Amino acid sequence: MADGQERNAVESGTLYLVSTPIGNLEDITLRALKVLNAVDVIACEDTRHSLKLLNYYKIKKRLVAYHSYNERNSSFGLVQLLEQGNSVAVITDGGTPCISDPGVTAVRACIEAGFSVVAVPGATAVIPALVVSGMRTDTFHFFGFLSCKGGKRRHELEAMRSLDGTLVLYESTHRIFKLLADIAEIFPHYQVCVCKEISKINEKVYRGTAAQLLKNMEEDKNAGEYVVMIANYLLRKKDEAISEKDIQVE
Repeated sequence: MADGQERNAVESGTLYLVSTPIGNLEDITLRALKVLNAVDVIACEDTRHSLKLLNYYKIKKRLVAYHSYNERNSSFGLVQLLEQGNSVAVITDGGTPCISDPGVTAVRACIEAGFSVVAVPGATAVIPALVVSGMRTDTFHFFGFLSCKGGKRRHELEAMRSLDGTLVLYESTHRIFKLLADIAEIFPHYQVCVCKEISKINEKVYRGTAAQLLKNMEEDKNAGEYVVMIANYLLRKKDEAISEKDIQVE
């Protein structure tokens, strides 16, 4: 949807949630660059990491730390900056703030204090992974990272079985095989798609059942970040016939 109108680059007393690249530094919008160049302060999940992007685009601004370990206190700090008339951009190490990344606490604090919050759309790992998966995109459920504790993680997966659509999860290098083993146990016949390191040099897509992926990914020793999708609408009992409606092409 576009009407040819655009907002001013930034306004004082406004918090901007700016999406930044998840890999390739060129995956950033012109508007995001305009906002980052125009705001008074940029709040970063990791200032050292964010400097790689900011230096690449020759953006020099006052930086403050805003991460999950100090999110509550930093949120009050951001509100104070807005009260002083500053415009503030929140960025994470990659992707869209608030989506499995810090930001939610700041948004709530700013809303409660009466300040405007503006999203600057852009990169996120969920949508690129979903559209290349070949799975349903009309109905999907995003859960981010599941518990690192095996018992709780399996309980979370069990609870998802009642949902219709594509299930989308995030996982880290150190737990990807544990997650796939749990999926193989709980969703043994479902199709699974794993997208690794989207837009980065080691980007790769794996498709198959979780058991198949455990074997296929065995030799992939490169560390990475993963998006895991489960086609939770495809499982059928072995004795359940496929109806004409199921194979009908619209």
